Amino acid sequence: MTETTVWWLLTGGAVAIELITGTFYLLMLALGMAAAALAAHLGLGLVSQLVTASVVGGGAVIAWHVRQVRRAAARQGSANSEMNLDIGETVQVPFWKPDGTADVQYRGAHWTAIHRAGVSPSPGVHRVSELVGNRLLVDKT
Repeated sequence: MTETTVWWLLTGGAVAIELITGTFYLLMLALGMAAAALAAHLGLGLVSQLVTASVVGGGAVIAWHVRQVRRAAARQGSANSEMNLDIGETVQVPFWKPDGTADVQYRGAHWTAIHRAGVSPSPGVHRVSELVGNRLLVDKT
């Protein structure tokens, strides 16, 4: 069995295991193995193939991990409209209390709305921008 065949079998095995487990990082390692298979096709030695697999696979894993960390940091769960369907909805604020809160009717229930610090509250239509605990953080539209 040639080295290229071994690399392609390892690549296929990593993809198959990824499909079973759902671990996306295995696909990144499979990229490294596929790169090593291509290096074997080019006639490079075993050491070069291993280095190619390590650099490409490890680099892809690191790049994907950094991407995921940055993406998670950019999206807070309380302000992420993909996780919280209330984000972007509108509410009518009839008046603001002296403590900076307002009672609003939203989705058939009574909610407490708050405004951002440093913003003077005014009654009217507001858009939900974040959930802070069980309160709606709203911005004037």
